[in-house]
Amino acid sequence: MSKPGPISAKPLSAMLGDVFSAAYAKQGFASRELVTRWAEIAGPEIAAHAAPLKIQWPRPVEGQPQEPATLVLKVEGPMALEIQHSSDVILERVNRFFGWHAVGRLALRQGPLLRRPRPRRPTPPDPKSVAKVAESLSAIEDEALRDALARLGAAIKRN
Repeated sequence: MSKPGPISAKPLSAMLGDVFSAAYAKQGFASRELVTRWAEIAGPEIAAHAAPLKIQWPRPVEGQPQEPATLVLKVEGPMALEIQHSSDVILERVNRFFGWHAVGRLALRQGPLLRRPRPRRPTPPDPKSVAKVAESLSAIEDEALRDALARLGAAIKRN
């Protein structure tokens, strides 16, 4: 009987990369970085109220240079006017990201943005419980290691 080969785990991003690339390509995005790195590209103030939906590329005309694309943004209703006034800044940042004059104008679609909840930072364990756990770790000579293990033990007991 033959033994099974070693199990090699592949990252989920590698397995689904082609699926996501095809989905983004249908929306006109050459790569998904414009969507995934939107907060870095547009800035946190703009990204808090607007997100890219798609890029609309005009049909090429033979013998003419390629026209720039239109970036369609989903914008929260009350901020649409502010985003419209910031359109020059957004276009400059997007084109700087692409490295060429890829986008020539913005189109805004009003609607609510999907908000991803920010992960909460865990609260530090209670100092009394840390001290109680630290008492049981007196055999550990390295003070930094003992403190770290005491904090870890207190956090585990808390949960």
